[in-house]
Amino acid sequence: MSRSVFVVLFVLLSGCAAAVVANYDVMYGTEEVQERTVSPKTPQAATYLNEVQPLLNQRCVVCHGCYDAPCQLKLTSPEGIERGLSKSLIHSGSRLLAIPPTRLYEDATSTQAWREQGFSAVLNERKQVEEANLMASVLYRSLALKQHDTSRNELSGESVSAKVLPESYDFSLNREQQCSAIGEFDDYALQHPEGGMPYGLPALSNREFKLLTSWLSGGAKMAPLPALSAEHLAKVTHWEQWLNKSTLKSQLVSRYIYEHLFLSHLYFSELDTTYFKLVRSKTPPGMPIEIIATRRPYDDPKTARVYYRLQRERETILAKTHLPYALNPARMATFKEIFEQPQYEVDSLPSYKPQVASNPFITFEAIPAQSRYQFMLQEAQNTIMGFIKGPVCRGQIAVNVIDDHFWVFFVTRKAQAGLNSDNFLSEQKAHLRLPAESESNAGVVVTWYQYSQAQKEYLQAKKRKVNQLFNQESLLDLHLVWNGDNLTSTSQNPQGNDNAALTIFRHFDSATVVKGLVGQAPKTAWLIDYPLLERIHYLLVAGFDVYGNVGHQLNTRLYMDFLRMEAEFNFLNLLPKEIRQQEHDYWYRDEGINLKQYLEESDHFVGKDSNIYYQTQDHKLELFGLLKQHLAKVLPTQYALAQEGTPAKEVALMQVLMALVGKPVNQLPETAILLVSDGDKKRVYSLVKNVAHSNMSSLLDEESNLLPAEDTLTVVSGIIGDYPSVYLTVDAAQLPTFVARLAAMQTATDYSAWLDDYGVRRSDPRFWPHSDTIQTLNQQLQPINAGLLDYNRLQNR
Repeated sequence: MSRSVFVVLFVLLSGCAAAVVANYDVMYGTEEVQERTVSPKTPQAATYLNEVQPLLNQRCVVCHGCYDAPCQLKLTSPEGIERGLSKSLIHSGSRLLAIPPTRLYEDATSTQAWREQGFSAVLNERKQVEEANLMASVLYRSLALKQHDTSRNELSGESVSAKVLPESYDFSLNREQQCSAIGEFDDYALQHPEGGMPYGLPALSNREFKLLTSWLSGGAKMAPLPALSAEHLAKVTHWEQWLNKSTLKSQLVSRYIYEHLFLSHLYFSELDTTYFKLVRSKTPPGMPIEIIATRRPYDDPKTARVYYRLQRERETILAKTHLPYALNPARMATFKEIFEQPQYEVDSLPSYKPQVASNPFITFEAIPAQSRYQFMLQEAQNTIMGFIKGPVCRGQIAVNVIDDHFWVFFVTRKAQAGLNSDNFLSEQKAHLRLPAESESNAGVVVTWYQYSQAQKEYLQAKKRKVNQLFNQESLLDLHLVWNGDNLTSTSQNPQGNDNAALTIFRHFDSATVVKGLVGQAPKTAWLIDYPLLERIHYLLVAGFDVYGNVGHQLNTRLYMDFLRMEAEFNFLNLLPKEIRQQEHDYWYRDEGINLKQYLEESDHFVGKDSNIYYQTQDHKLELFGLLKQHLAKVLPTQYALAQEGTPAKEVALMQVLMALVGKPVNQLPETAILLVSDGDKKRVYSLVKNVAHSNMSSLLDEESNLLPAEDTLTVVSGIIGDYPSVYLTVDAAQLPTFVARLAAMQTATDYSAWLDDYGVRRSDPRFWPHSDTIQTLNQQLQPINAGLLDYNRLQNR
């Protein structure tokens, strides 16, 4: 169908909006859930799997993929498409009561069940004829509205602009969402002619629109993924047999593994990359999985026996939720060495009561703490990524507790063993309790005092224990920091483990965790021990409920303050004794009254001076340099500017950008992805803005803590950040001018003019081809770790 013919047809069909709304049932019959699944061997299945779903991924899933998808519309799988949309908001920082969860595959198992929960269809659920399949489909009407608006602009002589879209477009994350069912769509289209899909992005091409029109008019037939290979099925059987042995020891270990990996995408590294989720089932291996759906992974399963099963991941892989975790013979050997070889007994299984299950130091007390620490350390990036990519998916309240750029190190197993000695953790388990014990409807007022007192008791006991250990000739030096030495005898990496150092970038209400010490020396750093690592996971991953009330969310945020500060104190103890407080005061300029009182009530540093021999007066910078040497064997170079084939002049120009501070950086968005074209070669960089703060203790008034004069910019080779703010493109020959103009940038007007020459704005006709290039490059650069980038944070500047 040509665009001009389409315009006429669309106008004719939508011209009598009121009549259409009033007569949907008469024209096309009453709504009834349809069966759209076809056999994988049919031509319809091939069209869906090979053409339709890939196109939906490239143009729709980039906004409609997670909890934060507009209208909860997830187009990542047939089940998500069939479920449709909801007017209910998941992300809310003000609700007084928790809301029922609406997790795809878990909280309803049929399309009809989703209708009963208030979700409305985006596909036609009336008479299955071509006209109804289009005109009674919200998905088609949304796409067609965009095509109509684009054609209307062209017919009126208005050229498609690559500049800023008008204010009628609202791109704020908390914007009011219409979420119109089909009976409301005509009114929506009249009131919001700019509201077609993809929203605020270029329309689909004629070929793309024709493909989806053809699919929708034919009844939107969909197919499940092709059957798993015999090799994959054999691996699944092998792992499920190990995870479901009948001994109490095995059941407790499997529970521990599940509660840490329930968000991960498991894959068999010897086979092609097919992902699985570890789930709790009422049924044993060999039978169909019957999901145990609970708010948290440790909630009462209400069944006599829990089975841990590998369920195939059916959704499109998104960068913002992707936590890959390899399973292979080496991993199995590692698990056996960690959990089976140590001598310990499990006499009974722990309770699922919230006060017990929310506290891993009670629940898993029987498993040696060293085993638990080894398990979490071996894939520390995955562990930390859980709170970045986990149930939060979007949430300033979860990440405004961390700085914009900092490095993370870990305490060695030997040092941790000393801290764990004499039943120390068992004695302290009551002081290590977590806010999730109050479940999803928690109070707000009393939390700071209660948990601050418990944390104070724990830190005082920990300080006594550490001072005791240091009095026994232990050294306070780099031997306390894990250098990546292999954690088990089964490791196959002679260089060591590259999880030993991590870099975290915060991008306002999202964040990224990467391996290595990436970027310039940061203001702060963390040194994490086992109790910290475990509490971070049970606070922000296993124990966090995105559907919880304001009390639950605030309690979580307040408690994370303690964990951040404890990790910072650990790191500061490596500095000379006389400058620790000075450095800490710099990190916490203008802290609030509650925090000031908390910090002043007790000394948070150990009594022993550092045994590191410092030769300069810039102790922190020198310490970072020593740590780089300490970790040299395992620091990856994936994000280094000097990659093979990158011209030295280009590296030097990127380093110029890395030196920028203040005004030029102020104008930049959180993350910008730069494509440099050099003949037939393309190189991609990430420009990550590091927003400076006087301190990270402000709960509701973060803006008062901003220090724009101290903002910095990190530039890396490759892609960092799951939510690009803007795309940039430049020819290699123009790069010096690109850099010079950015370095001279002072105002928003300067930034806008710079984007005119180098930006690929969301309104740019080149946007989708450019998007496809970046998504493809990302997949090539990191085949396992990559997923679709998300466009819900694209700016309109």
